[in-house]
Amino acid sequence: MDVQCASPYNFEFVFWTMGNNKKSKLGHTKQHRIEKVGNGGGHIVILGAGASVAATLRDPLPNGKRLPLMKNFIKVVGLQDIIMQVPEHLQSENFETLYSNLWMDDSMKEIVSKIDEKVYSYFKDLQLPDKPTIYDYLVLALRKRDLIATFNWDPLLFKAWNRSADRSDRPFIAFLHGNVAIGYSDKDKTSGPAGMYSQQTRNYWEPTKLLYPVKEKNYDKDEYIESQWAMFKDFLQDKNVVRVTVFGYGAPNTDVLAMETMLKAWGGAKKRNMEQFEIIDVRDEKQVVRQWTKFIDSHHYDFCNDYFKSSLAWNPRRTSESYFDHYLATTEDEAFSASNPVPSDFSTLQELYDWHKPLLEAEQVWRKSQEDAGN
Repeated sequence: MDVQCASPYNFEFVFWTMGNNKKSKLGHTKQHRIEKVGNGGGHIVILGAGASVAATLRDPLPNGKRLPLMKNFIKVVGLQDIIMQVPEHLQSENFETLYSNLWMDDSMKEIVSKIDEKVYSYFKDLQLPDKPTIYDYLVLALRKRDLIATFNWDPLLFKAWNRSADRSDRPFIAFLHGNVAIGYSDKDKTSGPAGMYSQQTRNYWEPTKLLYPVKEKNYDKDEYIESQWAMFKDFLQDKNVVRVTVFGYGAPNTDVLAMETMLKAWGGAKKRNMEQFEIIDVRDEKQVVRQWTKFIDSHHYDFCNDYFKSSLAWNPRRTSESYFDHYLATTEDEAFSASNPVPSDFSTLQELYDWHKPLLEAEQVWRKSQEDAGN
């Protein structure tokens, strides 16, 4: 029985044997969950602004900075002086609406340019705390067969991805709206840390443009963003993918094209009627599920308001194996196998890395067996 997005307990199936009333346990152990490694499946995680906020709630960002949401974006980023120059008929307290209004008015190009510069500067200066964040947990929870697709501009996910580079194989990352930490070379079509040079080609990674919240987005206009969406769509179309987790993404009105593009690539609820959809969000469940109803077939979804109740935290690095055991079980032991939830209270990165070590060692053993078998 899978328990992600549910009460935090480790489910074990207990039954009474006939005749002698001896209690027995059915289901594979937690150790079995650690050691069982497969090459099937795949997991896509889609991140919105709520994920970055959640990732920094427990431990504040250095320098007193914080991540904005659209409803407090103007105040947090410090755009008040610029916004005071905006005519009243274009004003809005919601940054998405405000920016769209300005972007559609040719007389506001200078204001738009000032906002762009201020926003880029604010996000570029954000740093991760030394302690583990949810993004550190998330990167370690996934493997090379998986993808994190983020709509966020902040550099925090990339920084978490970087600082686990020598610890494990890592998931792919797609920056769907650009990112302040990422640069792109149109000469060799590669990306890397913004403002740096490729060691292999010596080409410069020009800082990527940010795709702002306007209704008429064009994902094909910028070569880098087009490449990120191409990767994202390839993963969505892959029939091996068995889980999708949407974390803190509100699917705003300005992202209509994004939702349409994702749905077309995914294929809709009826074509993906066995895959498991998962939503992590602090908003009302009915409201959020309604936004994703075209992606979800019937009851094939989980909902929770805490990362540590999700499949990513309950079975890190084994989310696909857990899916096959808990949803497509072929034996009772598989159906009632134990999960391996990661503790949420690590105070150092080393503690987090050490906890994942048995999982990584099991993967090394599995890879060696695959090589020996010629796979």
